[in-house]
Amino acid sequence: MTTAGERDKPWIFRTYAGHSTAAESNRLYRSNLAKGQTGLSVAFDLPTQTGYDPDDVLARGEVGKVGVPVAHLGDMRALFHDIPLERMNTSMTINATAPWLLALYVAAADEQGADRKLLNGTTQNDIIKEYLSRGTYVFPPAPSLRLTGDVIAWTYSNMPKWNPMNVCSYHLQEAGATPVQELSFALATAIAILDGMKVSGAIPEADFPQAVGRISFFVNAGMRFITEMCKMRAFTELWDEICRERYGIEDERYRRFRYGVQVNSLGLTEQQPENNVYRILIEMLAVVLSKNARARAVQLPAWNEALGLPRPFDQQWSLRMQQIVAYETDLLEYGDIFDGSTEITARVEQLKAEAREELARIDAMGGAVAAVESSYMKQKLVESNSRRLAAIESGEQIVVGVNRWTESEPSPLAVGDGAILTVPEHVEAEAIEKIRAWREARDTAAAERALEDLRAAAREGRNIMEPSIAAARAGVTTGEWGRALREVFGEYRAPTGVGRAARDDAGDLASVRDSVEAVSKTLGRRLKFLVGKPGLDGHSNGAEQIAVRARDCGMEVVYEGIRLTPAQIVNAALEEGVHVIGLSILSGSHLALVRDVMERLRAAGIDDVPVVVGGIIPDEDARALKAMGVAAVYTPKNFQLTDIMADVVRIVAAGTEKAA
Repeated sequence: MTTAGERDKPWIFRTYAGHSTAAESNRLYRSNLAKGQTGLSVAFDLPTQTGYDPDDVLARGEVGKVGVPVAHLGDMRALFHDIPLERMNTSMTINATAPWLLALYVAAADEQGADRKLLNGTTQNDIIKEYLSRGTYVFPPAPSLRLTGDVIAWTYSNMPKWNPMNVCSYHLQEAGATPVQELSFALATAIAILDGMKVSGAIPEADFPQAVGRISFFVNAGMRFITEMCKMRAFTELWDEICRERYGIEDERYRRFRYGVQVNSLGLTEQQPENNVYRILIEMLAVVLSKNARARAVQLPAWNEALGLPRPFDQQWSLRMQQIVAYETDLLEYGDIFDGSTEITARVEQLKAEAREELARIDAMGGAVAAVESSYMKQKLVESNSRRLAAIESGEQIVVGVNRWTESEPSPLAVGDGAILTVPEHVEAEAIEKIRAWREARDTAAAERALEDLRAAAREGRNIMEPSIAAARAGVTTGEWGRALREVFGEYRAPTGVGRAARDDAGDLASVRDSVEAVSKTLGRRLKFLVGKPGLDGHSNGAEQIAVRARDCGMEVVYEGIRLTPAQIVNAALEEGVHVIGLSILSGSHLALVRDVMERLRAAGIDDVPVVVGGIIPDEDARALKAMGVAAVYTPKNFQLTDIMADVVRIVAAGTEKAA
């Protein structure tokens, strides 16, 4: 026990934030900092994350929805206006385009007169998990890993206080990872990156421990409190073991498992959303109670994120939760309260042993990249997620307010105008006007020279960071940076993991299978279901589970993965002769994208094919979608996937009878 004067310093308090425009996001950041937030965590919109400008066809409906659009240096200036970057700890959740956003950040900091060696923060820069879960990859694995390495190699000497990579198991858990998979897949990712850095020789051998010491992690914490806390202790011990035994790092400082956390947003419920406040608190305790495995930074979702974009008040509520635990309790006055516990030690050792076994399997395949390219990791995640959802559907896993104790008083917190934050439709049009004006005002020749040097660096294997910073200063845009590297590296479509994943317990599917057989007989061929992901939303978990369940119910399924244009989806519907189309959109872009799909179906003469839509969709938007002709809308409250399948079959059957 320590005295009150020797309390440990609290972790960094963050909220994950950004929306609409750089100026609006800047106002939100400055307001949050004034309320006691001690670090920034920047959420970028999907076009920024995937290397497109606001006026690109693929950006339609996505601008400013899930984060802030940053299309050029002017946007980065506006984002951090009146925020001294030299004194700020900034986390940027950015992966495929991480070198570019870091280049814009450095250029903006240079304009502020900041000392690069004092810049403190993190770029997530974990591309492997993007192939597995989040989906904002752009390039194939080999060049993507090279870009990750470029950032690590450049920052360790130019920005020594910066964490160039945040190995991210957060999205692995959201994609279905068990604690053992979260441990092993994340550690395998870190090993793949560090092994690659060793082979490349980009960092001198003597400096390698220092570079390893800047690798950080970003994790998830779910509701199984004891297991999650033990998982974090296992992470710290396994990472120390790997650094010591695999890389020979002797200095304990460079072997520390440094991590930030956001607790599980996927576990937040649309039903009785006020219960989410308790869930968030319990999940946070799992990563702060254990001093030997305490998070360095914590960002908490808002209680109403299953309903839509949280308001400033909702974010403030989550910030206050952190402050109360850190300052009103005596948590930071004690050493590790779990040392010596036989229960905790036994669980930690079990997790470590199982994680070592999984790491050995991945190593035998050739490492994390090989396990991605063979779809092994993705298949395992889809299977784990299927088991998790099946347990909730059956009631084996209780979720209060969802599958037990569902009778409820209406929540006064979630009703009325302004209950969630919405991004106005005019934001996208204004962003398009602004970027066109930016291109017209810059020195076009200087931008072209910078882009040519960028392409040359990519072709020649030079580190991409300095050419990217030069391009940022020359006024190059996010889309131009992305296009230049696409020309050199090409694009990539990751395995979906759907083809091999299957449910073992199919007994509850019998009646739906019978219905599928009956409808297929009427149709004269197998009922065919197209599952589509329009736009840039890479959260594929829901679409994958729908595709797997539809196939298990006996339907023929067409699922081509993420990032499809409405035109591609309609073309696939035509070519495949499908009987129903399911669209999955979690980015808030459902109105614009579904409207585009419906218009194209009419133009193609196949508007008799019913369309169903799933996502985080407010009631008002659901009514608007049905007015467009959508047959059914499903939200997180529709957790019974087999019921959705039965509904889809009924919709097709009704259309068949009508046509007859």
